[in-house]
Amino acid sequence: METLVRVKVAELLKSKPGKEILVKGWVRTKRGNKNISFVALNDGSTINNIQVVFDMNLFSEDALKPVTTGACIAVKGELVESPGSAQAVEISAKELLLYGTADPETYPLQKKGHSMEFLREIGHLRPRTNTFGAVFRIRHAMAFAIHKYFNDKGFVYLHTPVITASDAEGAGAMFQVTTLDLNNLPRTEDNHIDYQEDFFGRAANLTVSGQLEGELGAMALGEIYTFGPTFRAENSNTPRHLAEFWMIEPEMAFYEIKENMDLAEDFVKYLVKYALDNCADDLKFLNDMFDKELIGRLESVINTEFIRLSYTDGVDILMKSGQKFEYPVSWGTDLQSEHERYLVEQHFKKPVILTDYPKDIKAFYMKQNEDGKTVRAMDVLFPKIGEIIGGSQREESLEKLQQRIEELGMESSGLWWYLDTRRFGSAPHSGFGLGFERLLLFVTGMSNIRDVIPFPRTPKNAEF
Repeated sequence: METLVRVKVAELLKSKPGKEILVKGWVRTKRGNKNISFVALNDGSTINNIQVVFDMNLFSEDALKPVTTGACIAVKGELVESPGSAQAVEISAKELLLYGTADPETYPLQKKGHSMEFLREIGHLRPRTNTFGAVFRIRHAMAFAIHKYFNDKGFVYLHTPVITASDAEGAGAMFQVTTLDLNNLPRTEDNHIDYQEDFFGRAANLTVSGQLEGELGAMALGEIYTFGPTFRAENSNTPRHLAEFWMIEPEMAFYEIKENMDLAEDFVKYLVKYALDNCADDLKFLNDMFDKELIGRLESVINTEFIRLSYTDGVDILMKSGQKFEYPVSWGTDLQSEHERYLVEQHFKKPVILTDYPKDIKAFYMKQNEDGKTVRAMDVLFPKIGEIIGGSQREESLEKLQQRIEELGMESSGLWWYLDTRRFGSAPHSGFGLGFERLLLFVTGMSNIRDVIPFPRTPKNAEF
């Protein structure tokens, strides 16, 4: 059997009939009678199965009996024209090799129609379903497209640290990294933990963002981007939050807020178009099975100019809307997802970029406007998601940055390296962060963020 080179199902379905082939994969379904058996085979390369036809004059009933849903097999045969309308070609089997069985009594995916909740309980097997095969292929395509986009624009891919001593923006609880004996912690004279005894000689955590280190790269290399895991130790069990997620964070020297917005809009439009152009079969499946408006919503994003307006104008629209919100809105409050989605889905009916937020609800590093009350922040708001991108022009003035750090009561000694970029050759610069899983929620139409990452990390859940 191994004299032939294995061909993937995705390639076979586009091939012309009339040649001998070798295919390997997992059985999705099996049906037939005493004369003939039909097996739908999938190897993960496409949402579509290839039909394998077994003539029972060539195969014994005992040979086909263990070929059940979930079993892994190899088949050598001839690629022939299919008489059915569902596919152009099928395989007329000549040889069969059984790699692994799947007992029909215990295999959890024996039947179709499982709930998302059930599939999360068997995360080790859910990639074998059509749904998660489609989602994870799209995830791969989006990751590739992100690198391609920035590479084609001349950005440098910068690896920022996963272990850090800084909290980029006071973004929330952090996971601590230590080699200290938790049953026998070293103590200082005033009974605090003595981190000088720890591996790094100081307290260290998993990063919440690569932004601050990314800024260092931009101030030397011009335009950089990071793409890696970030961590938040928040006890949050919502469909929008994970404890471990991936972020794309470009930082650009000499970009001001307008150029930052232009890049963010162009970037997400590129990614959505890439998905439509390269993931058509998977998107059609998700559109048909989960969200009938998915493809139309994706197409609407790439064919429209995003609305740009100030936070102040956005709040004014919300307050005059007559809409009853769970969280009251007023100038100076941080907008909730319900507010963002109202602006996008009901008022403008297109993506929105909000700018010039009150400085008191934004991070210390954002450039202050002349009014003394607002900063050059920007949030990109999408339908069904709310905020998908958050960014700003960064404050390049050492004096203003130090003053803001003091106002917030932050400890500046740990940021000496960050402040040095303002001491030595400071320049206007901007950047933003795109939550990868938030993007995937939009592109796939899935409703829970735990269903767009292979192994979700949430409170009380780190099974694998």
